Amino acid sequence: MSWQAWAVVAVIVFAMVLFASEKVRIDLVALMVLAALVILGIVSPIEALSGFSNEATVTVAAMFALSMGIERSGALEPLSRLLMRIKRPWLLTLALMLAIAPLGAFIKNIALVATFLPLALKVCQRTGTSPARVLMPMAFAAQMGGVCTLIGTSSNLLADTLAQKEGMPAFGVFEFTQMGAVLAVVGIVYLMLIGRWLLPRHVETDMPAEADIGKYVTELEVTGQSLLLGKSIADARLGERFGVYPLELLRGERRMWSPRSQLLAVGDVLLIRGDWDKIEEFRRQTHLRNAPENHYPRTDHHPRVMVEAMVAPASPAQGRRFSETGIGWRYSAAVLAIHRRGQVLRDKLSEVPLAVGDVLLMLVDEEAMANLRNDETLIVLSEREDVHRTPRKAIYAVAIMAVVVAVSGMHWLPIPIAAICGATAMALAGCFGRKDVYEGMDWKIIILLGAILPLGIAIEKSGLSVMVVQAGMALVGSHGPLAALLMVYLMTALLTELMGHNPSVVLMVGIAASVAHALHVDPRPFVVAVAFAAATSFATPVGYPTNTMVYYAGGYRFTDFMKVGIPLILLFCTLSMWLIPQLWPFHPALPH
Repeated sequence: MSWQAWAVVAVIVFAMVLFASEKVRIDLVALMVLAALVILGIVSPIEALSGFSNEATVTVAAMFALSMGIERSGALEPLSRLLMRIKRPWLLTLALMLAIAPLGAFIKNIALVATFLPLALKVCQRTGTSPARVLMPMAFAAQMGGVCTLIGTSSNLLADTLAQKEGMPAFGVFEFTQMGAVLAVVGIVYLMLIGRWLLPRHVETDMPAEADIGKYVTELEVTGQSLLLGKSIADARLGERFGVYPLELLRGERRMWSPRSQLLAVGDVLLIRGDWDKIEEFRRQTHLRNAPENHYPRTDHHPRVMVEAMVAPASPAQGRRFSETGIGWRYSAAVLAIHRRGQVLRDKLSEVPLAVGDVLLMLVDEEAMANLRNDETLIVLSEREDVHRTPRKAIYAVAIMAVVVAVSGMHWLPIPIAAICGATAMALAGCFGRKDVYEGMDWKIIILLGAILPLGIAIEKSGLSVMVVQAGMALVGSHGPLAALLMVYLMTALLTELMGHNPSVVLMVGIAASVAHALHVDPRPFVVAVAFAAATSFATPVGYPTNTMVYYAGGYRFTDFMKVGIPLILLFCTLSMWLIPQLWPFHPALPH
């Protein structure tokens, strides 16, 4: 092997270790790989930057915008309301998978899981079901749906682009659908009949129970028009009349020594505990004011959203007061109330050190919601009110997405052009805010794609791919193309679990094509095997982003994914070895 080949091996191993450790962000790892390849002179500057103008990178960015339009327009809300009516946990699991799998073929998987995660948690809380019984099947269903179309997941688009660079014709939008649908049906049956018995039954999570989640502590200020002015808390009988309970009476910086007997004056702040709906009703009837809201910037051009958000596991906000986290100024957010499971807070909200599992009721600038959902500090559980969504916008979003799929499926326009036109149409139709398309974009994935694609060029230029193919062919021997296809599938599946789906596609597509050429067979079946193996990562919480999302919320252990996921991967691999040669023959008939 040449020194360039050894250098590329070292870069790949270095990247795999960082990807698997999760200590460095995936986009930063990809940029480090790119910088190393350029500094070593293995790729030229032009080749290094080619990934950012690549068709797959542009298409993924445009598809993110389309998915955002579907999500922001409220097109999924009717389905969410329908699922909320389900009482039985097993039926909820089945319904979520049947809903998410078809949607995953056209909508970004991360957006889907983020949309349905709070819903699933609420139903689990209401029925007393462990979230671990529901969330993993939901994440797996999103992956199963994503592989059903060319545009369902970024790894499919990436495999198609790299295949075209190898001289193969482009895949159609629905070319993967037949096989993907079979695998999705089999996967859902497996998860319902076998996988559900492998899932943990009782898991302690940081999610609050529904019975407790409404018991917020908030601050209400007495105004000059308040009906409580000049009365004592005892005289007002707040518990009997309104179902809310006063904890403290604050006058300036002083806590009143006898809060129940003290006459209320203008500017006094009541620390109140209760269900938020009852607190709001009490505030309206007595003409009190949300004390923290005074610090919220009021403008006519920035409508507000009331949001419930939980302090995430390993959050940098843990142990810090809200004002110290930077969330307030980043999102123009004000905390109205805090819920802490198993504890009644008696301090001013501004003085409360946050803990993992705290649920904050916040007023947030509507245009900042996209960024808040992508913030790793908090997990958005729900939006309470003031979300300006209309059925008209939802209809526009669904219609535009349908047109994009139809136009690209009929080959009237290339997929990236159709997706860009669709994103533009959604913006003009108001399906998302002016800044949403930039603030809500998953730039980590865009940077990852642009920076990791030149690694494929380096593998080819250094001669490493030829050596890997020779070693693989020696392993396969004379067992034929099916054995080689199995080797490619399993190698891709293993790499995906170690370093993620997009880097594994970059590493494997060129190798898969070279294996096919060495066997003198059509390379398309091998590219399909790479695409399917990369897009169905079930064995670890780091192989696919949706797995990582439910890993914390469901309270899973690493081994839980292995117990459920490895048999599913082997099942999909077995079916793929049967289906791929039938749908994409090794020796396709020549057209007449």
